[in-house]
Order: sequence, then C-alpha cells, then structure tokens
Amino acid sequence: MGDPEASPMEEDESGVEVRHAFECDLGVCGGRFNIDHTHTPECLAFTSGREKASTNSAQGGLLAEGQKEAASHGVLVVRERGDCSRVKLCSSKFRAGSRSCVRDDDARSGSRRDKQDLGRSFQLAVSAHDWLLAESFIPLADSQRLNDGLCIALDSVWFLSTTQELAAATRLIERLISAGASDFTRAALRTSFLASCVSACRSRTMSLADTVTVMAQRLRERLQECNGDEVLKAEAAAKVQRFTEWALKCIGSHSRGRIKGEGESSNAVVQSSALESRLQLMAFKRFLDLAGNRLTSKDYTEAFDAACFPLTLFSSAIDPGWATGIAASAMQGLLGLLVEGGADNVNQCFLEAARFGSTELVRILLQIAQSNTMELDVDLALGFASHYCKIGTMDCLVDDGNAEAFLGPLMRAAERGCMEVVHWFVRRGCRDMELCLALTAAASSSRVDIAEYLLSHVPRHVLQTLSAEILKAAGERSGGSLKGIAFLLQADFLNSPEATYRIADGIAKSEDEAVTPELRSFLQEEWSEEAFLRGRMLGQAHHLNVMRALKRGCSPLHLQELPLQLQVTVAYLPLYKECSSAKGVILSQWLRGQLVEAAVRLSSRMFSEESLIKASKISLLSILESRLPGFLLDPPCVNSPLS
Repeated sequence: MGDPEASPMEEDESGVEVRHAFECDLGVCGGRFNIDHTHTPECLAFTSGREKASTNSAQGGLLAEGQKEAASHGVLVVRERGDCSRVKLCSSKFRAGSRSCVRDDDARSGSRRDKQDLGRSFQLAVSAHDWLLAESFIPLADSQRLNDGLCIALDSVWFLSTTQELAAATRLIERLISAGASDFTRAALRTSFLASCVSACRSRTMSLADTVTVMAQRLRERLQECNGDEVLKAEAAAKVQRFTEWALKCIGSHSRGRIKGEGESSNAVVQSSALESRLQLMAFKRFLDLAGNRLTSKDYTEAFDAACFPLTLFSSAIDPGWATGIAASAMQGLLGLLVEGGADNVNQCFLEAARFGSTELVRILLQIAQSNTMELDVDLALGFASHYCKIGTMDCLVDDGNAEAFLGPLMRAAERGCMEVVHWFVRRGCRDMELCLALTAAASSSRVDIAEYLLSHVPRHVLQTLSAEILKAAGERSGGSLKGIAFLLQADFLNSPEATYRIADGIAKSEDEAVTPELRSFLQEEWSEEAFLRGRMLGQAHHLNVMRALKRGCSPLHLQELPLQLQVTVAYLPLYKECSSAKGVILSQWLRGQLVEAAVRLSSRMFSEESLIKASKISLLSILESRLPGFLLDPPCVNSPLS
C-alpha cells in the first residue's frame, strides 16, 4: 500500500511514475527491486491488461511466427500499444475462447486499479494519523497489500508524538499481522533506514532540500574513494539515491501535518523530544515482539547495516555532540534493540563509520558496545580514521574509546607526509620510541618536512643511542631515494658535527648485512672520511690549475691582469654557490673537503689548518665571502636544518 511514500523497491526504473510492490505490470512487479516480494498469480500472467483488447485479439489473438508449435502448452498473444508489445501466455484450455481471456484481463485491470486506490487511501490515512480509517481498509487487502501496509504502518512510528498515537499505531500493526501480513524482513530493513534518516535530519534545523544535496554530495565523495567498476558504482549510487529520496519524501509527508499546525516552514524538519523518542522505540519494540523468531539474526544484521549507512553520509551535516542529545536517542535505542535481536556486525559498522569520519555514529556505537559488553577494535578504527585524516573521529576514539595504539598510524602518516595527522599524534603524546620510528619512516620516504618536525621532538639521548639503527632502517626502507637520509645528516641530527660525521663514516665502512649497498655507496662517496680527503685533494688540484692559468695561461681574458678579487671570483665562485645553496647545518664530507682547502688558500695564514678543519660551515663560507665582491654573495646563512 502507499503511493506518497513508496520506496525505491516499489518504484518503476523510469522514475516517472510511482509503482507499488503489488503492481505486476508485464512481470515488472515489486520483486524487481524487492527480493522478498511474493509473486501472485497476477504477477505470473505477464500482463497488466490495462489496454483494451485489439480487434485481432478479440477474434482469437495474433499468433507469433514460429511459435505456433508451442500450442501444446499455450499460445503467445501479442498486444500492440504504441511502440511496445505485450506478450501473454494463455493456457490451452482458453485457446478456443480468447474472448474470455479478454474479459478476464478487463476484470483484473479493474481489480488492480481498485487495489492501487486502496493502497493510496491507506497511505494517506496513515500519513494523516487517521488510524481508524486505515484500519477500515485492512479487510479489503490481499496478502501483498497487507505486507505493504505493514511497512507503511511501521514507518509511521518514527513520527509518533503522543501516547494515543502510540496505542493506535501499535493496534494497526497488530491488526495487519493478525490479518496475514508476514514480510517482517522488508519492514525491519526499510524502517531502520528511514529511522536513521529521520534521526540525522533532526540533528539540526535544516531544510529537506539541503539534506538531499548534502547526502548526494557525500555519496559521490564516498564512491570516489572506493575501488571498483564504474558502472557498478553508478548503479549503487542510483539505488542509494532512490532510497534516500524516498526516505526524505516520507519525512516531509509526515512532518507537514505537524509543522503546519505550528506555523513553521513546510520545508523544515520537526524536532523530537525525549518523550517522543521513548514512544517511538516502544512502538518499534512492539513490532519486534510481534515478529518474534520470524526475524532471524541475519535480518537483524542487515537492518543494523541499513540503519548505520545514512549516518555515514550525513556525517558532515551532523552537529558535534549530536550522539549525546535527544535527537539521537531514538537512533541509539533502535541500534540497541537490533543488537539485542542478534545483529553481529557492530564492529564492521564501527570501522566503516571511523573510515568515513562519522564521529557521532562512532560515539553511539561505542556506547552500545559498552552497554552490551561487546569489544570493538578501537585501535584499528584509529588507523582507518588517521589514514583518511578524520581528526574529530580520532579524538573521539581516544577520548571515548581509549584507543592507544599510536605507532602504526603515526608511522603511516609520516610515510605519507600527512602533517596534520602527525601533529595530532605528537600533540596527544607519543612515546620516545614511537617518535623515533616515525622519524625513520619519514626519512625513508623522503618526507623532509615531516622529518624536520619530528626531529625537534625526539630526545637527543634517544637519537644518540639509535642513530646508526635509524640510518640503516631508513636506507633499507628507502626504495632507492636517500633524500631523507641526506637531510638527517645535513641537519646534524645528533647535534654534534663530529658525532654525525663519525656515525656516517662508521656505517660507510661497516660490513653489516643490514646496510644496503645503495646506502653504503652513498655514504662512502659523500659522507665518509675518505670522501673528505678526496674533496681536499680535488681542492688542491683545482688551486694548482688556477695558478697555472694565471701564470702561464693564454686566455683572451688575460686573467693575470684582472684585479685580485675578480681572480678569486673566477676561481671559487662556483664552489661558493654550491656550498651556500646546500641545505642544512653541515656539509657533506665531499663538499666540506673542497671548502676547507679553499679556505686554507684564501685565509692568508690567519687561521691554522687544524682550526679550519674543525670550523663550521658558516665560518668556512665567511672566509670565501670576505674575498668575493659583495653583489655576488648570497643572503646570510641562517642556522636551521633547512637553510
């Protein structure tokens, strides 16, 4: 029964005309969208019989070519209407009198229209809370109409506001079941979905049109985040949208009567009180009691999933704290009843809610699990929420769910370079070892900004103890890029150039199998003592070549005739630019060796060679800057890891 609130399982695919589950036109009955629909003999007739019989059919029907040999079982009668053909199978006993088939079709057509009118009248009576009128239609309904009526009557319980309405609604449900309504599975599944939409819409004062827009947008975002065939995703989106539009249409139909009496906008959502929520749950509990063991644990599980699903779509439109307010009390009670009935997918829905950032649903499910002594995987949920950067949900899981497994989510966030999530974990308080491992993960993935942030939070004594292991592990997981390791060394992550150079040289000379060939080669070429000596040798050879060019060169520039400052510029500006542009506090041994040799040549013996070897990057560059023209110099170096 019911036209205004027909669900998508009761609608024609065209979307132009609302059909009922009992309207079996050309076999297109409710079973097309509703797996629980029971086909009647009218369904199996493969025709609606709405059109008038044509002259040919009145004279005995049109036999399809090539089909007459099927006469032993029946005849295919083809009826034309516009651009489509209707096909009907008449049994052999009607073969000689097709006029009787026509008369039967006309009778069935009139009967079907009467039943459609009955369904619409029942629906309107329930929407208007005219319970006595609705009850008067029950004796006129067949089994399918009774099942439709049970769904419609059960949907109405989420709009009850008085004890009188509660008594009348439960009496209507009881009478429908007594008369033969038995499709409890469809009724439970559909009303759970509707109840969730009602509860979510009551989370704030918003128009139904805005609600449709919010859900449609959220659904698109959700499907984009999922893998799978695009055609299947499009079909799923269309199906969910039909269900959602039906639910919101149902909410609007039931709400209009109340808000008109209160003088509010007809497009608003009626808010609920604590008393009304209790009445609504009492009515739903009465339905479950009447259903008894005719609802299986699988039915309860599917209903639980249907109730949770809309809240994940509404998550961005729900006010913070909604789960602890009146608007959510009916929803919490509904889910609790479904769990008591045997729903066993609470943890699955919990993880999905965390994945999509439905914080208020997460909070409700935590409360249900606590009251039913159930265990939820809060640590895995924290991993899902952090992976998709659902900060509010992460707060809820830690504060309300006592999630404490920070290491895995923190390391994955560091590897992905998600600074917001890394900030959150550090702010919430991480152990020293967790920060150290996260630093390793960031370095291995070349997430330099994350590594710089974590480096400032890892205690120095931890770094000094685990420095070699950090570099080895980062090299092992690097996947070929050693940019993160270079950053740690350039940033002087041990806060002592001598210690940083020493640990790099030790790993370069190590024969430990944990050191990858790529890491060993990189350290040998850039950061070992041998690299420093090779750098100095290269600096010496460069100085010798410069002197030869000045004294015996035949360059048309006549280098020997240039001012001394320009001679120094020609000789050492490239080295100065390379060293000043190198990020970090210290230079690689390869560059440092060349810079030390240049400083020795240009310092005019003002500094001993030993002191220059121990000098910092900034001190060595200042010696070169003192001999170069000012307009060629780079801005002053800032003593920071990334400068």
